[in-house]
This record gives sequence, C-alpha cells and structure tokens, in this order.
Amino acid sequence: MMNQNMKHISENIDETLFTFADYDQSAGEAIGYSNYSYWQSTIQVFFKNKVAVFLLILIVLLLAFTFIQPLLPNQKLPTKIYNDPATNMQYRNVTPNSEFWFGTNSIGQDLWSRIWSGTRTSLIIGFMVGLFEVVVGIVIGAIWGYMRKLDRVITEVYNVWNNIPTTIVLILLTYIMRPGIFTLIFAMSITSWLGMTLLVRNLIVILRDREYNLASRCLGTPINRIISKNLVPYLVSVIMLRMALAIPTAIGLEVFLTYIGLGLPVDIPSLGNLVNEGRMLMMSASLRYQLFFPAIVISLITIAFYVMGNAFADAADPRNHV
Repeated sequence: MMNQNMKHISENIDETLFTFADYDQSAGEAIGYSNYSYWQSTIQVFFKNKVAVFLLILIVLLLAFTFIQPLLPNQKLPTKIYNDPATNMQYRNVTPNSEFWFGTNSIGQDLWSRIWSGTRTSLIIGFMVGLFEVVVGIVIGAIWGYMRKLDRVITEVYNVWNNIPTTIVLILLTYIMRPGIFTLIFAMSITSWLGMTLLVRNLIVILRDREYNLASRCLGTPINRIISKNLVPYLVSVIMLRMALAIPTAIGLEVFLTYIGLGLPVDIPSLGNLVNEGRMLMMSASLRYQLFFPAIVISLITIAFYVMGNAFADAADPRNHV
C-alpha cells in the first residue's frame, strides 16, 4: 500500500523542478580551497621578528659595502705599505686618525681597507662552504634516507669518513695543496657535508613512513609532490638553520687554521690573518685596536647569522603559521 502511495506521489511531481547534476571535480575541490602559501607564510612570520630583520639588513649592507668599498674615493690599497712623506719612514702602528680610520699595522698597511678586504674574502669562503654543505648534504642525505638498499653502503662510508678527525684532514690538505682560497674551500667542504647529510637522512627516515605519506603513496601521489608538500616543510627549518650556522663556522675554521699557521698567505687579507696579527699585539694596550676591529666584525657576522638562522627556522615551521 505504501509503495503504491509513493509511486502515486512521484508521478504527480513536476519533473521540471528537478535536474540531474553533472560531476565537476574542480567544484568539489573548491569547497576545501585555501589560499595558504608555505613560503609566503614563512616570510611573513620571519619579518615579524624585528631583531632578525634588522640583522638581515645589516648583513646585506655589510656584504654590499665590502664590494663597494674599493670603488669609493680616497680608499687605500689593502696590501700596500704606506710611508710618511716627511721622513720616508713606514706608518707603523699608527692609531686610528682622520687619514687611517682604523689605524695601520706593524708594517704600515691601512687596516680599514684590509678589514673590508678580509671580510670579503672570509664571507666568500663561508658562503661557498655553506652552499656546498647544503647541496651535497641534502642530495646524499635524501638518497640515504629513501633508498633502503643503499643504507648499509652509505652508512659504512659515512662511519669511515666521520671517524677521521676534521682537524687532521684540514691540516693534511693545507700541507699537500698550495695555500690559497680554493685550498681552504676544498678542505672545509669535503668534511662539512657530513653533519648535514646525517641530519637530512634521519629526518627523512622519521617522516617517510608516517600515515599521511603512506596514504599519499597508496593514492598514487607523485613522489615529487610528496617531497615538496609532505617533507620539505618539515626539513626547511632545520636545513636553513644549519646553512646559516655553516657560514660563521667556516669563518671560524679559517681563523683557526690561520692561528696555527696553515691558513691563507699573509699577502691575502682575511679575518683570520687580521685576528692572528692582532693576537700577537694584544698585550700592548696601545696596539689592541688591531685585534679589536676584526674581532668586532667576526662577532657581528657570527651573531647575525645565528639569530637569523634561528628566526628563519622558527618561521619555516608550519606549526608557527597562522
């Protein structure tokens, strides 16, 4: 009886009141649409940190000035020895004045030009070593983490190479190769990637088998989309922090190698050479300025990159995005 009534009602309904809807995939996805952008959110969070933004501007200006400084008027050469025209004697250990803004060293060279030239050299070394560490570390670490068949082989290679003290490798290479900027970059690069590689490998091993990644693979999601959407946002924060710290670390290694006599030749200004020269004069109160100025530059670079690295690491964490 009920079926007959339902049939009677359906026959009396005007069919023009209802139409069949076609399936539209884009319309279905529009319901869950969000204008969220990972990199845009990261930049927004980073620029909310006023201290990090100030140090970023300071480092950019510092880097730009190191290249602009030689082109400015009335600039002295960093390797030239200047003499007093009245006595024809070298301007030795002249304290800062209107002519020599940072004073001179023990042989009459202008410290102002030497510090900026040395900063340029040290930053080039730091950036090159940091770039090598990031690129090689990420590539080998990603392969190490994803390719289960290569895990044992790469682990053994890593253990052998990592058990060799970094200082021994640096000393041997600087002894074998001709001292220079390329030698320092090469010596630091072949050991610096180990830490980044292990870090990336461990992070990928932790993330690769999580439920959302397994579900993505089961649904046929391309591996490049899994990496860019599921893994990279969780790796960027740590990678950027490591990269930011790699630059001052490389500068510190250059200072250390110069301190033990294996750094750049004295005719190539660098922060390591300047600190080493000033260290030998630090017991004399009137000559401490030769250590004071390069030490300030190194401290500023180290602190700036450390603060910016931490700030960007926090900004790159998706959990801090609104």
